[in-house]
Amino acid sequence: MSDKRIKSEERRVWGIHTTDDNLFLKENVIALGWKEIGNLKVIAADRDSFKERYTAVYPGAKKGSIPTSVGMLFRFCHEVQIGDYVIYPSKSDRMINIGEVTGDYLYTSDAYEYVHRRSVKWLKHVPRMSFSQGALYEIGSALTLFSVKKYADEFLAALHKGTTKHVSDNEEDDTVGATAEDIVEGTKDFILKELSRKLKGYDLELFVADLLGAMGYRTKVSPQGGDSGIDITAYKDELPPRILVQVKSQDGDIKETTIQSLKGAMREGDYGLFVTLSNYTKNAQKYLDNTPIIRGINGTELVELVLKYYEDLSDKYQRMIPLKMVYIPVPKEE
Repeated sequence: MSDKRIKSEERRVWGIHTTDDNLFLKENVIALGWKEIGNLKVIAADRDSFKERYTAVYPGAKKGSIPTSVGMLFRFCHEVQIGDYVIYPSKSDRMINIGEVTGDYLYTSDAYEYVHRRSVKWLKHVPRMSFSQGALYEIGSALTLFSVKKYADEFLAALHKGTTKHVSDNEEDDTVGATAEDIVEGTKDFILKELSRKLKGYDLELFVADLLGAMGYRTKVSPQGGDSGIDITAYKDELPPRILVQVKSQDGDIKETTIQSLKGAMREGDYGLFVTLSNYTKNAQKYLDNTPIIRGINGTELVELVLKYYEDLSDKYQRMIPLKMVYIPVPKEE
């Protein structure tokens, strides 16, 4: 096998976004911002050093965003190689621009914003409609710089013989179902993470009470620090049954003994509801299955309820978990 063939196989495919289409397309570059961090080449070539520099320059950066931002800067400077491919979706003309990296990292200190640059040769500009929905979703990443893996071959196929692997007029795009599922699952992951991050203890109890209210229940939250073992009392209407709710924000799975404590607080005619962001142990789930007057809701089921009743949640929680109603493509029914 020739050295040229080996080099071709080692090429990586990168995706990148920008708000400045003219810079990328007219000056034949790809670029990143973060101007204040300065020349990346003067930072030792390891992620810890990049992180140290980043936190010094941006002391107010959110802790969770630091590894992501540092990773993109490190990749752009040290991992992107001459000969790698670049997939760049331009918003102004809704084209997919496919290029090849032709230059090493360059720090352009006099640039207004995008100071970290690499030269590219744009090889082809292809309409978005030429690609499958799955490919378009992959390059719709929320990251500025990212690795394209799953649909890399589809993008590179557009470089050869003027063809792509896009779906013909008489063919259905079999990536639509997977794309829709990815979007839905990504949204569910986001909701659960936000709940786990922002709502602990009593705050989660208040949220569950609000969710129950959106579902049509009248609720009363027990005083914070109360030792009754009941966090929320709910009624569907003015009449019984009474629903006693216990809420747990712990990370570990709920044990059988914890649910039994809820059962011990219930009187004849009561129903119980146990809500957790995690899950239940096998014994706890078996206990729930054998105790029909107590319903257990885990983190996954709680997210499903949030999605179903989102529009009826209070403004406070809609701002905490910001979601936008959109239409997404789904497979046609047979």
